[in-house]
Amino acid sequence: MARKALIAKQKRREKTVLKYAEKRKELKEKGDYEALQKLPRDSNASRLNNRCNLTGRVRSYYRKFGLSRLSFRELALQGKIPGVVKSSW
Repeated sequence: MARKALIAKQKRREKTVLKYAEKRKELKEKGDYEALQKLPRDSNASRLNNRCNLTGRVRSYYRKFGLSRLSFRELALQGKIPGVVKSSW
């Protein structure tokens, strides 16, 4: 489980990115990089991380399911993810 503060920081970043997205786009089109630098750092989308929806874990994240590998395996073995079965051959 990730620290609550890191999860909260990520949510705050997501709001900031949405807030400044249009302004960043306009400034990039104009080529005004000085004004772009004056915007908050967290307004850049590249500072966002993909996090597991259950645990907040950053590493080994599966985009298709929005989960980390650990959470994914747990839920898959319980049969809570539709269409996912343990393979055997």
